[in-house]
Amino acid sequence: MSSIEVLNSTVNRRYSRFFLSRASSFCKKDGKTRIEVALELYAGARDSACFTCSHIIRPMVGWHIRNGAKSFGLPEDIVKQLLSDGNWRRGVASVLRGVARFGVHRPFVPGAPFLVVWNYTWLCNLKCKHCYATAGKARSDELNSREAIAAVEKLADAGVLIIAFSGGEPLMRHDFFDTLKAVHDHGIYTAIATNGTLITREVAKRIKDSGAGYVQISLDGAKPETHDGFRGVSGAFEKTIKGIKNCVEQEIFVEVSTTGTKYSKEEIPEIIELCEQINVPWWMLYNFVPSGRGRFIAENDLTPEEREEILRQLYQRLKSNSKVEVLSTAPQFARVSLQMEKEAKDKAKDNMVIVPTHFYNTRIFEQLVELSEFIGGCGAGRVYCALDPDGTITPCVFFPLNVGNIKDDDFEEVWGNTVFKELRDRDKLKGQCGQCEYRYVCGGCRARAYGYFGDYMSPDPGCINNLDLWERLRKGEACLNRTP
Repeated sequence: MSSIEVLNSTVNRRYSRFFLSRASSFCKKDGKTRIEVALELYAGARDSACFTCSHIIRPMVGWHIRNGAKSFGLPEDIVKQLLSDGNWRRGVASVLRGVARFGVHRPFVPGAPFLVVWNYTWLCNLKCKHCYATAGKARSDELNSREAIAAVEKLADAGVLIIAFSGGEPLMRHDFFDTLKAVHDHGIYTAIATNGTLITREVAKRIKDSGAGYVQISLDGAKPETHDGFRGVSGAFEKTIKGIKNCVEQEIFVEVSTTGTKYSKEEIPEIIELCEQINVPWWMLYNFVPSGRGRFIAENDLTPEEREEILRQLYQRLKSNSKVEVLSTAPQFARVSLQMEKEAKDKAKDNMVIVPTHFYNTRIFEQLVELSEFIGGCGAGRVYCALDPDGTITPCVFFPLNVGNIKDDDFEEVWGNTVFKELRDRDKLKGQCGQCEYRYVCGGCRARAYGYFGDYMSPDPGCINNLDLWERLRKGEACLNRTP
């Protein structure tokens, strides 16, 4: 019996979903949802709780955890070890709420987005060629300070695990650190995506003191002329490098990100080497998406062959135990990794397979590779969504489709809307993406499908399996979507 069959015969039954739905309620006595309290008891992170949580919810949650783990062959002691970490517990609680609300899916759908990327302002000090937000000047309709705090409270109540501030340049807004503190005070993991040019030693220390756990800094060339040309401002490279070093000096977890285009592709190895030299632990290859100002440089997108070759090189680096962990937002990275594992003649002694995702590179035993179909690929509208400066909710920062507004709409209702439900159903994807055997671990980039064709269910033209579609685009037989 496959993992999905085991889950459907146990966790996905109607009575199980009913129980998990009731267990998602908030316990006033214990100060958390009953699922979270039960997980704390199960993992040994809590000694006591109210009668309902300890004697009714805890045994049932334990049963669901054991059956879910059993379906993938995971020993219970490993599960308990993972759940000793509070972030894991909150994540599992969200997964269980997702099962209650949406059932068992490949890939999985949590009860609330794991991550919300919040474009905190349209204000920016650079003029990047590829900017999805067309950032520059602040706008009068941006959420004010009071509305921003109210948004934080809504996201916290919904069970969001991570809020990543982006922009524009979030550090340019006067109330940024006040909102950052509010997020941290609500127990939500905080991250910042920045161009790094404003991070002096003093600012880096303030970021550290704010409790931010992660800073992503953009670097689009190993040479000043490449980075500055892409970013539109002379001297940006030097300031960005100083910003990275200031964060590393403060022992802030830093990820350097690079957008994969014809501008940057030749310098990617040098950029990674530069990260090694300045002690940056993670580097991320961002998919180019024709959105915002980026719509007008689509001719500089990587070809499917170029993207495939870069992803294969990155996976070879991952397997070589490089000092820098390499990641990518390209969902094809997971498909490439599984294919390269099959091609490999010599298996690693530990029998481990690496399945890359947007958030992290999952290392699993080869016999658990089926688990990769639950982790799976593009997360737009499935494990994350985005928030624009005016409160507009979109599936992804690169995917400018308005599905609601944080000021006016019930966020939990938005999370269950029709657009998000369609994005989660890989069997309904059009063309090769919907037929591909790797659709559950990849699914193609939905933002690229929308950016190129105005249809988020269309195939991703950047995949090697969609070469015919790419050729049609190149010849002008298929048109780039020019709507904003």
